Parts: sequence; C-alpha cells; structure tokens
Amino acid sequence: MSSTHTTLRRALRRTTVVTALAAAGLLTAAGSAFAHVTVHPDSYPKGATDGTLTFRVPNEENNAGTTKVQVFLPTDHPIPSVLVTPEPGWSAQVKTTKLKNPIKTDDGTINEAVSQITWTKGKIQPGQYQDFSVAFGQLPDNTSQLSFKTLQTYSDGKVVRWIEQPKAGQAEPENPAPVLRLTKAADEAAPSASTAPKASTAAAGDSTTRGLGIAGLIAGVLGLCTAVVALYRSRSARP
Repeated sequence: MSSTHTTLRRALRRTTVVTALAAAGLLTAAGSAFAHVTVHPDSYPKGATDGTLTFRVPNEENNAGTTKVQVFLPTDHPIPSVLVTPEPGWSAQVKTTKLKNPIKTDDGTINEAVSQITWTKGKIQPGQYQDFSVAFGQLPDNTSQLSFKTLQTYSDGKVVRWIEQPKAGQAEPENPAPVLRLTKAADEAAPSASTAPKASTAAAGDSTTRGLGIAGLIAGVLGLCTAVVALYRSRSARP
C-alpha cells in the first residue's frame, strides 16, 4: 500500500510540473507577441482599395504612460491617400513628403504622399493598449510587404524604437517594426503547393511554441488520468 501511494504521489508531481510548464510556455509566447507594436490586419492583397489599417500600441512600462506615437509610412512604396480616424483624447498630425517617383493614377499624377502620422495629447496607461486607425485609398501592387517604423514615447522620456526589420532565417528582432504583408491580388492565379511561399520564421516559431505547449498540456492530462487509475486499482485491491 505504501508503494502504491508513493507511485501515485510521484505521478501527481510529474503531472503538475508538466502542466505548469506547458501553461507558462503558452502565456510567455502570447505575452511576447502582444508586447510588440503591431498592424492589423497583418496582410492585404496587393493593390487593395478602400481599407483600414490599425496600429495597436501596448504600454510595456510599469511606472510610465505612453504619451506620443509616431508611425512612419514607407515612401519607396507609398500609399497615395490616407485619412486618420479620430481617437478620443488624442490629437493626430499628418506629415506629407514629395515623392521621388510620382504615382500615375486615373485621377492624375500624385506628387506627394503621407510619410508620418504623430498622435499626441493622450495617454496609454500601464497594462493598457491603444488602437490607432487610418483609412487608405489604395495599397501599392509592386512589393510584397510594407514596413511601418514606429517610435513610442513614454511620460518619463523613454523612447522605444520599433524599427528593426525581420530577416529570413533569423530570430525575430527585439524591437521589430510593424509589417503588413501584401499577398497576390484576387485576380492573379493562386500558386501551386510546390511554389507556395513558406511561412515566416517568426510565424513558424510561434506555431511551434503553441504546439509544444498544447502537447505538454495533453501529456499532463494523460498523466493525471494514469494517477487516478492507479489510485482506483489500489483501493480495489484492498481486502
């Protein structure tokens, strides 16, 4: 009887450890991804028109609020027209720049485009986030992604620069810039399985982490079931 109880206690301890580690892995992965400044949705078809981009800015500090957010729009592949959605408590300033290569459209030639949007006079408190949305007229169709470098300023003067560019085959940088993937337009032929683009390293790593976490949780549940069965058999064997 003593041997059975010892086996049961060991099984329960293993189950508890495995389950706790799996849960911690899932929470760490989710927390790491959420801590970044991101753009939503994270993809649009090339040349998409009349859509919305939302920049989600979380506060990572414990004793300071975010008081200023600057988003820089790409000028090598510009977005011709942008309208800022009013955010309660915040003031937006839009800056345009003259394009080196003007864009020809059905409505004429566009010589300048929005290059920077700055939100001020508001505050993102610790443990909170703020969404900043903009509407666009049309996205470029001659690139596979758009990078939006972002500066986040806190009330204590700290500035976090979300400007690092992810590189294929390497781990995600510490302060990555929000990236919008541009997929094939709807009227283009869908790629075959052999030519379909591979998922990004960051996405693959995130999926692997979640997979390992789920596998750990399943293993923990199976271990718990084994322990319960052992306890039942030990009691049934008693005279």
